[in-house]
Formats: sequence, C-alpha cells, structure tokens
Amino acid sequence: MITEKKKLLILMATCEIPNKKQEQILETLEDFGGDLDVEKVLRDKNFEQMLSTEEFHKILKTYDRRTLNSMVENLEKQNYKILTTDDSEYPSRLLDLPERPLILFAKGDLSLTNQTSVAIVGTRMPSNYGKIVTARFAEDLARAGFVIISGLCYGVDEISHRKTLEVGGKTIAVIASGFNNIYPAENTNLAEEIAENGLILSEYPPSFKSKRYTFPKRNRIVAGLSDGVLITEASMNSGTKHTKEYALEYGKDIFAVPGNITSNKSELTNFIIKSGQAQCVTDAEDIISYYGMEKRAKKQQVISLNFEEQLIVDALKDGEKDFDFLTEKTQIPVNILNSYLTTLEIRGLIRKLPSQVYALV
Repeated sequence: MITEKKKLLILMATCEIPNKKQEQILETLEDFGGDLDVEKVLRDKNFEQMLSTEEFHKILKTYDRRTLNSMVENLEKQNYKILTTDDSEYPSRLLDLPERPLILFAKGDLSLTNQTSVAIVGTRMPSNYGKIVTARFAEDLARAGFVIISGLCYGVDEISHRKTLEVGGKTIAVIASGFNNIYPAENTNLAEEIAENGLILSEYPPSFKSKRYTFPKRNRIVAGLSDGVLITEASMNSGTKHTKEYALEYGKDIFAVPGNITSNKSELTNFIIKSGQAQCVTDAEDIISYYGMEKRAKKQQVISLNFEEQLIVDALKDGEKDFDFLTEKTQIPVNILNSYLTTLEIRGLIRKLPSQVYALV
C-alpha cells in the first residue's frame, strides 16, 4: 500500500532534499501531531520552516497530485515495490546505518538482502588483469552461493553482475539513478535481467537522473547490504575508496586482490592490504572458507554443470566406470569426452583412477 508518508518521501527525494533533513522533517511532523497528507504538509508552517526558501519553492513547483499518483500506479503495475523503514521487507541490514535511505524503490527478490553476500567493487576501467580477476572471483563466489552486490556501472561492476548471472548466481544492483534513467544507458538490458533474476535497488524515483554526488552516496548502500566488500582493482582516486570507507565505518569485512606495483590501477588495493585495512585474497577460496561456505560451493558446482558434463556425472552416480562405458553411455565423441573429463577433474568433481577408470569425488 502506498501511504501518504511514502508519497511525501517520493516528493522530497525528487526535489533532492538531503536524507538527514527528510528524517528531521518526518520526526518533527510526527512529534507535533502533524498530518502526513502531502497537501496538508505543504501548508504546514513547521514543514516550510525546516526547508530553505529554494527547497520549499522547488517542492511547491514540483508537486502535482495526479502526476505523483500516476507514477506510483505505474510502478505497482510493473511489480516495483516502494519501501520505507516501516515496511517488513525493508532490508534489515540498512536499518541501523547512520544515514539509512528513508525510501527504497525495488524490483526483484528482496529475500536476497538477507543472504550471505559479498560486494565486488573497483575501477570503471580495469586492466586485462583486473577483468580476469573480477570475473574469476565473481564466478567462484556466485557458484559458492554468495549473493554478489555491485553498482551497475562500467568495469568491475558490470563484469561482476554479468559473470554472476552467467553461472546462474544471484546478484543485487544498487543504482545511483531512477529505474527509467539507468546509468550507463548501455546497461539498461543488464538492469532488466538483474530485476528478473536478482534484485535492483534505488533510493531515487524512476525519472531521477544520476548526478555526481549520487554515486558515492549509493556506495553506502552497497557496503551496508554486504557481509564483506571485495576490491579487485582500483586506483587511489577511484570512487571505490568511498565504498571502502563506508565498509570500515560499518564494521564490514574488507578483502582486496593484490596487483602490479607499477600500475596505478592497483594503488588502492595494494595500499589497503599493506596498511592492514583489508585482508589479502588471491583466490575466491580465501573468502569462501572465511565464511564457511565450502560445502555449499561444491554443491553449487554440480548444479551449474552444462548438458554434457551432467551426462558424465549421471553416468558415474552408480560407481566407478571406465572410459569405454562413458563413451557408450553418453554418446559424446571421444575427443570431446576427454576434454570434459579433464575439466571435471580439474574442478574437483571427479577423480581419475588407473586403467582410464573414473569416479565421482
């Protein structure tokens, strides 16, 4: 149900009223027994006095009941949810943040906010090394059952989301704009895919366009939702440092991948490892074992097998089988079967015994 309180918060968010001031306004109106009906609030002297002249005039100019109601109806038709801190589905991990978002627009599976998660963040322009490292960590952590959180921007964000979806994992995108103005626009289709197979969150109304200040502000939500933050590659000037600072403030685990000491793209990661702000990780297993997710990781690997790999695993469920049996049972060409067997062995799912006999691990 869209309450008058939610409509008031939508209006204030549209007009860029600072988060802390929004909270003060709500508290004051409620303390004085004020009616939160939007039109009555606009005539309330307490409300006007808590805003600057510019802010108050902007709200009066922006407010239109029909437009506001129409926007709310359209969101509901598209299965978006509008949440305040009063709602049971509001992410519990955000409730105690020093500057929690008072309103959230969401589409997707909100239960993901309660699952073990790692935020993967970093530069928008990763090196080849950064791309490989990010993809590897995202894939392995997603397979292990972690929800992967990121910000839907270029580079590390995009790679993390795409790789997670590619292996059938779950991901949360926290965006710095409204749903109708995805930044970058090239990731609009990716945002839609995340909404279908994960969760997309924003504290801004649908038509809101991202601004310079909304990106670091967005990062507090990325850090707040996660159990830990992984930085794969970032320079000292990267906006990633804001996420790192929020993670430190909130007492989150921080992990970083070491990089080339001659590359400025690894300055931040190397620095926070050296200064003790982050744990050095060189493999996803470092994080998986830290959170005790090993058993789930193995289970997830089996679930993510392709068709041919699944045929092989199914053939071995009855016990040890030799190569000729597997060839006949699966009908996979010999050269291709050899390749799949090697892959499954490397992944630790099967073991090779003498005389070309194979068995499940």
